[in-house]
Amino acid sequence: MNKFNEFTPFILIARIHVKENYLNEYLQLAEKTDDLVKTTEPGMLHHTFDQDPNDNLSFTWSEVYQNDEAFIKHLNNPIIKEYLDKHNEYGDGFSVEVYGTVGEKCLNIMKGTGLPLKIFNTKYGYSRVNEET
Repeated sequence: MNKFNEFTPFILIARIHVKENYLNEYLQLAEKTDDLVKTTEPGMLHHTFDQDPNDNLSFTWSEVYQNDEAFIKHLNNPIIKEYLDKHNEYGDGFSVEVYGTVGEKCLNIMKGTGLPLKIFNTKYGYSRVNEET
């Protein structure tokens, strides 16, 4: 059985809602954020911004982190601070779900963001994300 901890990959889903009159601004912000995350965060293995098919103001960031260190680097990336600051202006909803086990340090950092947070710790399974081919 594999042990899941601060060294294993995990999935983060951030559900956001945009204020009605700020959709274009938010989309520009999301695109800028995505571009900079791609070029500055090699530990971010998957990063998409997906629109809800039933509500054009609801979106989901789908993110796969290589490990806890990759998440901590993400939160310390200046573009993420800018994104979160602008979200406070353009958005009116933000919640985070984590699928996978994270270490104590990462968990405390996640809780420290003040965002609504729900963590689904891994009980069984495996990940091939970090396996060498």
